[in-house]
Amino acid sequence: MKKIFAGILLAILSILLVIGIGARMLMPKEPIASVEEEVVTPTPEPSKEPEVYEASLFVTGDGLLHGAVYKDAYQADGSYDFRGMLEHIAPICEKYDLQYYNQESILGGNELGFFSYPTFNSPHEFGDNMVELGFNLVSTANNHSLDMGETGITNSVNFWKSKEGVVMEGTYTSFEEQAELPIHEINGITYAFMSYTYGTNGLVCPEGKEYLVNYYPGHEEEILERVRKADALADVVIMAMHWGTEYSMYVNEEQESLAKRLVEAGADIIIGNHPHVIEPVEWIGDRICFYAMGNFISAQDRTERLIGMIAGLDIVKTVTEEETTIEIKNVRTDLIYTFYYNHGNFKLYPFEMLTDEILPNHEQLYEEFSQVIRKRDESIQIGGV
Repeated sequence: MKKIFAGILLAILSILLVIGIGARMLMPKEPIASVEEEVVTPTPEPSKEPEVYEASLFVTGDGLLHGAVYKDAYQADGSYDFRGMLEHIAPICEKYDLQYYNQESILGGNELGFFSYPTFNSPHEFGDNMVELGFNLVSTANNHSLDMGETGITNSVNFWKSKEGVVMEGTYTSFEEQAELPIHEINGITYAFMSYTYGTNGLVCPEGKEYLVNYYPGHEEEILERVRKADALADVVIMAMHWGTEYSMYVNEEQESLAKRLVEAGADIIIGNHPHVIEPVEWIGDRICFYAMGNFISAQDRTERLIGMIAGLDIVKTVTEEETTIEIKNVRTDLIYTFYYNHGNFKLYPFEMLTDEILPNHEQLYEEFSQVIRKRDESIQIGGV
């Protein structure tokens, strides 16, 4: 009997044990303590700093070599040396990346002989000396481009092509050459440079050789389209325009209208020449127009024709992830004077070096001509070039 009871008791205990284990298995489990996972927040990539590129541009007017100028440069060995005439300008212009001037009297080849007004031909040495100073933007489309005919232009083009690093525009030796739209680069900034003239003193290109000189009358729409194309390809578009009323310090309607249209098409910098006197400088929106720089050097015999303008500016290109912007900044202007006596002894002076012995009333003249520069825009800076 005891065995039976013990067996029953053992069975009951086994059943209770199984039930207890099952109950424990059915009960919710206690959470297991764990180390909290570290939430790692991705570090955003720092935004790229803008890339900034800068280039400086020096601008002056007409290289107009009357006979007295090149005769004064004549050397005993038969060569010509203009460096002494230009020495006071060298410290000003040599600090700029780009240096522009208009070669008014064609460098048509020394073998053709040298001529003065009204049909010019000037010594190659003048171009050599200007390149030595750092001039590397040369405009050749002007009213004297055809003074030596096709031969003169061919010789001139070949001369400038021989100068490494120099960009010359305005005259050509083929339609293909004229049609090219080269894009140049300086300090990471790309630029296009073009040159046009109103005419060539009644001289005309031979039939079938209209490529010799760039004219703008009658070609305005194609020029504007060319500017639009250049604007799409380059950061900066520089236009050299031979226009205006000779010996007038006032901007005429054609200049004003065409300048606005050029800017609307994409021109950034307009450099005017032809009047042989200075004309105002003006911002057109955020782009700059020098309507007339006057003479750089000449033997003209009136004070206002011996006073020329020089200018400097900075081109700033800023590149971000979103866009590229171009700014024309720090436009500054000043005046120079061509001194000579007894048809010789030529020397260019910045006004700050003048005395009344060199140019009587030079301080008063500086004020008067500074007012001409600022006539259309009081914000234009005088000094600091």
